[in-house]
Amino acid sequence: MKKKLAFAFLMAMVTTGIVTFVVIIVNIGLNNQFFKIWLKSWAIAYIVAVPAILTIAPQIEKLVNKLINEKNLPQQ
Repeated sequence: MKKKLAFAFLMAMVTTGIVTFVVIIVNIGLNNQFFKIWLKSWAIAYIVAVPAILTIAPQIEKLVNKLINEKNLPQQ
């Protein structure tokens, strides 16, 4: 469980940081309010992302396992 929590916290930190940074640059550019707006957006996105990763990731993992059955993959 510690591994899953660490993964969720770190994955959320990195992905929300990148996504909010890019979206804000695209929408408002680098202006004098950029850093303030980015930190606020990042904090909100992070708070949403951590529980989403913890609840959605197991379901996605099950789906991927069903879609990609290693027994059916060609040998390399």
